Amino acid sequence: MNKPIVVKIGGSTLGSQDTTLEDLVSLQKEGKTLVVVHGGGNVITEWLSRQGIATRFENGLRVTDRPTLEVVVAVLCGLVNKGLVSAIHSLGGRAMGLSGVDGRFIEARIKDAQLGYVGEIVKINTEPIEAILKGGYIPIIAPLGLEAKGEKLNVNADTAAGEIATALSAERLVFLTDVPGILDGSGKSLPRLSGDEASSLIDSGVVSGGMIPKVEACLRALSTVSITHIIDGRERHALLEAVVGKEKGTIIARGE
Repeated sequence: MNKPIVVKIGGSTLGSQDTTLEDLVSLQKEGKTLVVVHGGGNVITEWLSRQGIATRFENGLRVTDRPTLEVVVAVLCGLVNKGLVSAIHSLGGRAMGLSGVDGRFIEARIKDAQLGYVGEIVKINTEPIEAILKGGYIPIIAPLGLEAKGEKLNVNADTAAGEIATALSAERLVFLTDVPGILDGSGKSLPRLSGDEASSLIDSGVVSGGMIPKVEACLRALSTVSITHIIDGRERHALLEAVVGKEKGTIIARGE
């Protein structure tokens, strides 16, 4: 089996003109092995609001009490995950949805008691993903973890993508975002970075907010993955172009 390409997609990059799912189906038909990790934060916030549940974040992580967790599980594993799976099938692809709870493939522990049911990933058990890949499907993964006592935990999707890519020794890790890549202090896109350069951008505060977990996931993945990308998923066929080697967004690679 070919080394997989791990792709993280967020709700903000899946607009009406988006070609990400078309690109995934095209790559699958070309014989590429693909693993997709998705977020769903905006949809979760919308459904929490409908339920009259307040949304609160601490350091970019959603504070997750029991009622919030129930909505997170329902939205991520149901609405978002199955929507992606059905859309891929409608385009002629083959996909299967699962969460980190299935097969206990994402083991996690409570990250911080004050955050509630938010998980820190302890281990990735790759067997369930590998079984789906061998069957010829794209695993579409909702980022939930399972705690030792069987409690479901909300896990950051960017972090999950990095850990999954690392565990699978992926060919590459691609983050589809709603910005042109990593920007320097003046707002200019940075096309290529070494791991050390990317780390220094976090330390200096140039990389901030939601970009931090993406860059940290890329740095983590570089232990087994040779190349990582952060690209603008709103651009048509951005994923296809990144995979064929066109200079898009920001590349963080080993030995840069």
